[in-house]
Order: sequence, then structure tokens, then C-alpha cells
Amino acid sequence: MRRITLLAVVLLACWELNAQWVNNPANNTFIANCNSSAAEVYVATDPISGDTYVQWHYQGENGWSPWVQRLNAEGVPQWPAEGIHITTPDFATWSPGYAMTAVEGGVATVFRTLGPHHWAVKINADGSLPWGEHGIVLFNGEGGGRSEILAGDDGGIWALGTDMDSTFLQYVNPNGTLRASVTINDPAKKCTNGILVPAENGVFVVYAKQTLQGWTNYQKEIYVAGYDKDGGQIVPETLLLGLQTVGASYVHYAISDGNGGGYVYQWHNGIGGVYNTYVTHFNANGAPTIMDTNGVTVHSHDASHYYTNAYATVDPVSHDLILAYRQTDSDVQVQDMVMMNRITAIGEKPWEEGIEVTDAIGDYSDIKVDAYEYGEGFTVIYSIGDNALKAVGYDMEGTEQWNTTMTSSNAAKAFSENSSGFHLGQNIVAWVNSSSGGVYGQNIGWDGTMGEVTPPTPPAPCDPPTDFYGFYAFDSQCQWYGVELYWTAPERVPHHYNLYREDLKEVIEIDADQTSYIEELPAGDYIFRLTAVYDECESDYALTADGEDYLLITVTSVAELSTEEIVNVTKIYTLGGQLLRNTNLEELGRGVYIVQGYTKDGKLVTRKQLVNY
Repeated sequence: MRRITLLAVVLLACWELNAQWVNNPANNTFIANCNSSAAEVYVATDPISGDTYVQWHYQGENGWSPWVQRLNAEGVPQWPAEGIHITTPDFATWSPGYAMTAVEGGVATVFRTLGPHHWAVKINADGSLPWGEHGIVLFNGEGGGRSEILAGDDGGIWALGTDMDSTFLQYVNPNGTLRASVTINDPAKKCTNGILVPAENGVFVVYAKQTLQGWTNYQKEIYVAGYDKDGGQIVPETLLLGLQTVGASYVHYAISDGNGGGYVYQWHNGIGGVYNTYVTHFNANGAPTIMDTNGVTVHSHDASHYYTNAYATVDPVSHDLILAYRQTDSDVQVQDMVMMNRITAIGEKPWEEGIEVTDAIGDYSDIKVDAYEYGEGFTVIYSIGDNALKAVGYDMEGTEQWNTTMTSSNAAKAFSENSSGFHLGQNIVAWVNSSSGGVYGQNIGWDGTMGEVTPPTPPAPCDPPTDFYGFYAFDSQCQWYGVELYWTAPERVPHHYNLYREDLKEVIEIDADQTSYIEELPAGDYIFRLTAVYDECESDYALTADGEDYLLITVTSVAELSTEEIVNVTKIYTLGGQLLRNTNLEELGRGVYIVQGYTKDGKLVTRKQLVNY
């Protein structure tokens, strides 16, 4: 009790002594005290509370170890001026690789210790350590290389580590208990440098398989596989990027596409001896959607320039990848400019050879790029030498909207390895003033403002129709046959509906006051998809009761399909599209239902049926 009370007093003192985010680039927001040699700064924001956690490292009494500070959404430090120091266990005197993420109720960090082992520590928002002061040993004591972390959907974390030969994966529950550990290995190759990407029912691991070539080069391939929290493999290993000879220091990166899959990118000189950044994509099933196993380049091969050091984000509306990267003179290795490009999930490049961000960067530039949380644009942040930091806002066509200097102080800076991404309308970066010490940071709003930021107005919902269903229809009296389709309207009234039929190039537009569609069609198989169209957006496809985003209906022109008895009922729907658990017609109430099942001849049919028991 005494320790908690003392912490509360210290936190109160911090609140009183520190101001919120400033809007003066010459005098940025103080975050914490630190040694002038500190480095490896990471930031992570809780998207719900808006709290941002900043982690940095320097040589303490227990080695090159991490300190963490918590800021509220207004930029006010919430913990002591030196942050919270992870004092146990012992660390090496050099950086073994760290990772951090905000989780429900706090922050979690994963790191390699002197052991060498991988450990996980969680710090609650009040500064307490729910997994213990020492944290948790991961992977049954295996590992010893770099670490990765990804927040789970329940307050737990996915943790990943490597050694010289294998990659290790484990899920940590919110209470600190461990699920089964997974080892990804290959007897003939090293499986290393894993990256975590969220999957619908688990996580994707994107990892390299490589063999040493000479002293410093590797022959390298990149694969993806999916796992659930208990260590079961839910997506088989799939090749994403084919064999290339790359330098040992050239690793790959991966990022969620916000649509169940992910993008993977890396830069190397394995093709033609020219350094370039290569991009590929996989869908929610782990299957590549860019068929060239070399990937798509951000720029066509140019012997006079290299295109490297990319940092990426994904637009939440189009799900396109946006990369910002260096263009470097290949002869003298001097950076010419900061560039950016946009790549779709099938490898299209709307900006072709990319767009110039700036050519006034001085020395090598630190680069970040982040899409706005509701779409409609993104921000590129870049440094000029190791001093100034600038931010430029763009719309999704790549047109500049604003240009802001975030920091202009003369002190040399070790900038954060990442940015927080946009939450509550603001993005955050941090740095250590290498000359005098001290961790500082700055927010930047979606409209280019600093200090007090007004969050953008959330877009109106772009909800799809629901309960999409339909069936083959036959009218024996008129000898008419075709399809009947039905759906439930979304709560917000759309401008109209778009009905996509796979065999038509044109879209069928349906008035907003309609929730059904009937069409006479010749015999054949037809696939239908349905969206709601609003003034500013078009929804995702409507889902059926089975969770499919399409209807496959077979039109046969056979009258018996509407009269032949169904002997094996498989599904029953109400006229409103609700799937019933009951498949016994005799147990249903009086009324008209949509019944699907098999006839004596084994034909699968769907029809309206009157129940009058």
C-alpha cells in the first residue's frame, strides 16, 4: 500500500509540473529524463484511451535495458520523470532487440536478456506490474535473438522470438499465463526474422528461410503461415517472395492490410545488382495475390539510383499500401530525395514511378508514413539530418495539403524507430536529445496542427445490406424461370443498391426503397453480389446467413424443381432471411418459409414453401 500511495504522489507531481503537447517546433514536449547516450525509442498508442507509451533504452545497472513513460492524450507524462525502469533480469551491454505494444489497460514489452532468453513484461496504466516485476520467460527458455510483439484481441499478446536457426511463437493470456509455444524450423535452412500480422482467427507469421552464401550474404525466401492461440497451424506455409541472394542485414517487413491479409516488402540488390524495394501481398487465406514471386518494385530499375529504407502504412478505405522511402545516388551513396508510392493488393501502381516528397533532406533521413484513421489521406514525416523534423499531409491522390515543421531545435536527435499512427486525430513521434539527454516528443494532427488537435468527424456508417438470400424460381403456369433475391436494408438509408452479376459487365442499380429483385434468366449458373451505395461511399458486399459475400444460384428451367418433394431438408429461412436452427418442417409455426434441401434424385433445390401443420 505504501508503494502505491507514493507512486500516486509522484504521478500527481508529474501532472502539475508538465504541460500538454506544445505547438512550438523550437520547444517540444518533454517526456522523461534520460542519459544522453539513450537510443532505440519506440512509441505505441492505445486507440481507445489515447494514452501513448514511449520506450527508450540505455546502459543502466542491469545492462542495456528499457525505460517506459506513459502520456495521456493531451501529452502530459503520467509516470515519474525518469519513467519506469525494467530492472530485472540482466541485459547485455549491447542491443539484443526489443518490441513494445499498447494493450488493453496498459503496455507490454518483449525483449531478449543476457541469458539469453526472451521475456515479456506488462505495465498497467497505474504503473503496476501484473505479470510480476521479473515478467515471464517465453518459448520454454528457447530463443535468444530479436523480438516481435502484437496485441491480441483480449488484452493478451502474441510474442515472437528467434535464435540463429528457428523462429518461436507464443500467445500470452491477459493474466500472464502461457499458451503452447510453436517452433518454426527447417532442417535444411534457417527460419528467422519473423514478423507478426493479425489474422481472422489467430496470427500470420511472415518469416525468412535462408542459407549462408560466403561470409555475409544469404540465399533467402519469404514465407507466411498462420497459427491460432493454442499453437495450431490454421494456414499452411506458403511462399511469398522467391529465392534471392541478399546481404545479411537486409531484412523484410510486413504490415496488415486491414482486410484480413497483409503486405510484405524488402529491399535488396539481388536483381541486376541494383537496390530496390520489392512488395508482395497475401489475402486472408494466406494466398499471394501478386503472382510475380519477385514482387512489385516501388520504382523501375534505375542504375543511377537506389530505392531503399521504406516505411509503410495502409489506407483503411482502399486497403492500398503507401510507402515512403529514400532515393539514393548509387555512385556516391548520397540521398537525393524522399519518395512515396502507392501499390494495390494485386500489384497495380496508380502513381507509377512514385511522387517526390522533398529533395531538401541534407544527410540520410528518418522517414515515417501514416494513414488517417478514417481514410482520405496520410502524412509523411521525415528528418533533415538528425535535427529538424517535418511533416507533409496528402490526400489519397498524392496531392499535398499542408506542410509543417515539427521540431527545429539544433540538438542532435535519436528519432523513434516508429510513429504511433493516427489515433483520435493525432500521430506521435519521440526522440532523445543526444547532446544533452532527455526524451522529447511531438504530436501532429491530421490537418497539420500541433498542440491541441481537433479529432476529425467520424464518417457516416457505410453499412452493407444484411441477410442476403435468394433462390431459383419457376412459374409453371407462365413457363417463366429465373431468380428471386431478397435482403434486409441497412439502418442508414442508402442512395441505391448495386447488384453485381458475374456474367454482366454493367452493374444493376436498384432503388433504395426496394429489398428484393426478381429477374427472368436463361438456364445457367449465376453469382450475385450486393452493396449499398451512399453519397460518399460504397459498402462491402452483403453477407448471407452462411457468412458468404455472394449467392450462387443455378437456373435449370426444369419445372419439377419447384414441385418435386424435398426429402432431406438442410436449411430453413424466414422470409426476412433469418436462418433457423430447426430443419424439421413439422415443428415450425404456420407460415411461408424458404426451404433448401435435396430431392429423391439428389438435386439441391431452394423454394418458398407454405407450412400449414
